[in-house]
Amino acid sequence: MTNETPGAPTPYAPARKGTVAVYRHATLFDGTGRPPTASTSIVVDGPTIRAVADDAEIASRLPADAQVFDLDGRFVIPGLIDTHQHLATPPDRPAAEAVLRRLVHSGVTAIRDMADDLRQVGDLARATLVGEIPGPDIRYAALMAGPGFFDDPRTHQVSQGEIPGTVPWMQAVTGETDLPLAVALARGTHAAAIKVYADLDHATVAAITSEAHRQGIPVWAHATVFPATPRQVVAAGVDSVSHVTLLAFDDADGELSSYKHKPPVDHARFAAGDDPGIEELFALMRRHGTVLDATAAMWASDAMAGSGPRDAARAAANTELAACLTAQAHRAGVDICTGTDYETDAADPFPALYDELAFLVHRCGIPPEHVLRSATLIGARSAGAEDVMGSVEAGKLANFAVLENDPLQNIDHLRTITLTVKRGRRFERDAYTPGSGRTADSHGVEETR
Repeated sequence: MTNETPGAPTPYAPARKGTVAVYRHATLFDGTGRPPTASTSIVVDGPTIRAVADDAEIASRLPADAQVFDLDGRFVIPGLIDTHQHLATPPDRPAAEAVLRRLVHSGVTAIRDMADDLRQVGDLARATLVGEIPGPDIRYAALMAGPGFFDDPRTHQVSQGEIPGTVPWMQAVTGETDLPLAVALARGTHAAAIKVYADLDHATVAAITSEAHRQGIPVWAHATVFPATPRQVVAAGVDSVSHVTLLAFDDADGELSSYKHKPPVDHARFAAGDDPGIEELFALMRRHGTVLDATAAMWASDAMAGSGPRDAARAAANTELAACLTAQAHRAGVDICTGTDYETDAADPFPALYDELAFLVHRCGIPPEHVLRSATLIGARSAGAEDVMGSVEAGKLANFAVLENDPLQNIDHLRTITLTVKRGRRFERDAYTPGSGRTADSHGVEETR
């Protein structure tokens, strides 16, 4: 081609390879499970980390042209990962860009988008990757569900101009579906995973999972798929399950007939945090390596408050259920990642992910160091990206956040963030203005009722 143009500007592009920056005098929590280390230097070469070592060792072999940033003992953590976002239900580009802008200026360097209108999400993923707009990396899922789910109004919002259930990013699946073709169509959207959602039996969930894995793509599922139970979903081999409160439908008294007709949950059964049936389920998850995307704080959010005493009572009961089950999962050794499924108001300076991490510490009793590992390395594992992100180590992407105060002493110290580095590109917190845009309406309000 002789008329090539440079395309749109990319002011937030990853740093170029060969551009070396050194962040020295850091107190580093690297996300690997090692304790924090003081007097640490991080050498960044373009978008990746070249070395992590003691200040003195790095200083002795510092490149002459390296740009040096002195952190004066500040705390460095790996870039945070929100493992349950919805950016385009319905599509609203300004709202989505506002969410992404706030996330990256709050230390969030990657998210999982859990099925939306992928025509827009795919472009947002491209735009944040190449640097047209500020934002975290986006790894997104294409959805599969039973035909009965596709009269849900959200399926029309994300399939505008097409027929819900017949598009590659949101497919209705039956026993007659050509699964190799269906998975290939989903992969053609550049999705990082298949999301298994609702109205599918155990055999179909297992068949989708087997075919997806055969084609090299993970499966992210609701913890109960109705009629498939939590135990059946985990046994099918899915890679992660979302919404801890849905685990309460394991061994439920009523029939799990469909997503729209859920039996009541006996909240008292789980209040002591020692239910033996759930303990067996957690043991199964541990054996399979299934990650729990708890979305534990969602029911305590303004998004779920509702409009009257009945809604408030339901939200309070589910908040307590989420706290009890998530704490029990942690004690059982289940890997937990940190998803939200809602966002705070546009005027709030910080994203919902901060509230999720605080909930895990304060309401679930999980130590801050474990919560931070959930928000980084385990989050990367849930996204299928542990090889390139989730910890501050040589060879991984240069994704980390700088904090004034120690988050291991108080998880709320995340709010002292001064800098995000994403793929080597610096995002100064001072450059972010809260309320510069609007956040999208909460997707989660309807998702788990």
